[in-house]
Amino acid sequence: MFQPSNHPQDASSSVLMQVDPKESVVVKDEMQNGVYPQAQTIINNSKKLQDDLHVLGMKIKHHEDNIKLLKSHKYKLDDSILDLQVTLGKYHSSTQPNTENDAHSSNPSEEETTKQILRHEKSAAGILCQLKMHHDTQTSHLSLTKDVLGVVATLGKVDDDNLSRLFSEYLGVETMLAIVCKTYEGVKALETYDKDGQINKGSGFHAVGASIGKELDGRFLVICLENLRPYCGEFMVDDPQRRLDLLKPKLPNGECPPGFIGFAVNMINVEFTNLFLLTGSGHGLRETLFYNLFSHVQVYKTREDMAFSLPCISDGAISLDGGMIKGAGVFSLGNRNDVDVRFPKSSVTSTLPDNYIDTNKHLKEMKWKRETMLEDIKREQALLDTARQSFERKKEEFVKFLAQSSAYATRVQTGFTPR
Repeated sequence: MFQPSNHPQDASSSVLMQVDPKESVVVKDEMQNGVYPQAQTIINNSKKLQDDLHVLGMKIKHHEDNIKLLKSHKYKLDDSILDLQVTLGKYHSSTQPNTENDAHSSNPSEEETTKQILRHEKSAAGILCQLKMHHDTQTSHLSLTKDVLGVVATLGKVDDDNLSRLFSEYLGVETMLAIVCKTYEGVKALETYDKDGQINKGSGFHAVGASIGKELDGRFLVICLENLRPYCGEFMVDDPQRRLDLLKPKLPNGECPPGFIGFAVNMINVEFTNLFLLTGSGHGLRETLFYNLFSHVQVYKTREDMAFSLPCISDGAISLDGGMIKGAGVFSLGNRNDVDVRFPKSSVTSTLPDNYIDTNKHLKEMKWKRETMLEDIKREQALLDTARQSFERKKEEFVKFLAQSSAYATRVQTGFTPR
């Protein structure tokens, strides 16, 4: 019979005295090593599995970081490509009017635009055009218009007839015929009032109209540049037209919407003399007049593209096939309503930058880089998917191992140790 010893001993000593004498030596050796061989194996396997999971996790992070970096570079390339495409005029409609069948399909020149304005002979714009055409015989009235830059329709040009139609329709004939002044003093000179607040038809444009037999009829818009809130952001680098560096629309995934061509304000070509120092604060027509008329109006290739991009549209949009959104939630439906006063078309030579060939070559290089980058993203995505699959398999293996180890630990705690 087993008698407990008076000498202090741990619980394992008692166990050794009860086991088969043939096994006691083996068990004693195992205890001297500190752990059972099975326990040591569990520890080793657990560490290896955790190390494998750590390595796979680092691979996943590496590929995710690579994809994030590549996409960031791709987005910058997308923006640069769009800017160059607008600069080079590569946004012509695939649905241009048939020049043989459409009586209005001829691209308007400056002379044609002036004729269109003169058809509104009783408007302030019509009177201004007549005054400028016959200024030699109207010298007494020149002081009246010294602060007047012109009519909206004559202050910008576009690169094709389709854009001319769309932009003029978007603005409407009243705005297209608006007179543009530099200062408020110039606005006040166009119309004066008597002490009762009634229009004094013996001065201003009313008097000019009467003097040439064209009585001014109805209201007319006058835009004062110095009272407009100008665009205060950056301009596109090395762009002779000083186009605005507006933030491109982005979908939730960070991509630029499909079919997005550019901003209407940047598709207006401004004469060089009007690009700089028009207002007292040194702002030109694009960042004052045209920015206030078009703001962030976006231009898309098709109605379908425009509809898909609705979450990105805040200030209106136009599609080359005739779609139009006047503002957030305001849709203009139905057939096109051609405005009879349109922007003139830019001459080919005036729209091409001096470094056109180099710019076009640079555009092709950027497109090639973009295609290469897309391949890199695709390859990194495949490696990421493989790493994630390996991680999931290793994780399942680790979970299964933990379950088996737990069962073994339970048996040890209950006093049963497998031989």
